[in-house]
Amino acid sequence: MSPIRLILAFAVLSITAAAHAQEWSDFTSKVDRFTVNLPGQPKVEEIKWPSEYGATFPGRVYSHSQGSSTYSVTVIDYSDSEAIHAALPKTEAETGGSYWQVDIVASIAYAATKFRQRPGVKVTYDAYHYIDLVSGHQLQLTNADQSRTFVGIYLHENRLYILEATVPPKAPQPGLFQQSLSFIDEAGNRVRYQTIYFNRLPPGRLGRGGRGGRGQ
Repeated sequence: MSPIRLILAFAVLSITAAAHAQEWSDFTSKVDRFTVNLPGQPKVEEIKWPSEYGATFPGRVYSHSQGSSTYSVTVIDYSDSEAIHAALPKTEAETGGSYWQVDIVASIAYAATKFRQRPGVKVTYDAYHYIDLVSGHQLQLTNADQSRTFVGIYLHENRLYILEATVPPKAPQPGLFQQSLSFIDEAGNRVRYQTIYFNRLPPGRLGRGGRGGRGQ
């Protein structure tokens, strides 16, 4: 190939790579206190999240599609769990008053179980994970149509963050999306930890004591 053609080919590749890079940018939600790298502006949808212990929590889904690939961040707000549970009709199982806490503590495990139970999926990776030193869990699934879904689930300041990316068969792993999640504080600054972070429950305000989880 002549030098001129080599220069032209390199220029085309550089322009293509630059255009692709420009498609991906950091999206910030000050409402749900996170940033993530996405290939475009996400659509935002308000949702209701049924919990393992009969409560319904507010949440949002931030989603974007690029070709056959989809990317989403679901954020479930557990910070008012005590009040939400207190407003539920009382049953014998609920009188202990601990389920508002269990719903938060078990939220990562419960969300992971929902992915494992999807029809037709094969779980190919299933293990503890952390991002920015915030504890969580990571899953990889092969779906019935051979597309692959990559999941990260993290609990930070009583908000559950679920990253989900689905890509076509044989497509590269969406690492740019998976590793880009960061948490921000009320002022919009990135939160950084020196050691592994584990979520702490909000302080109880209604004077309802706890006696353990289901079966106790």
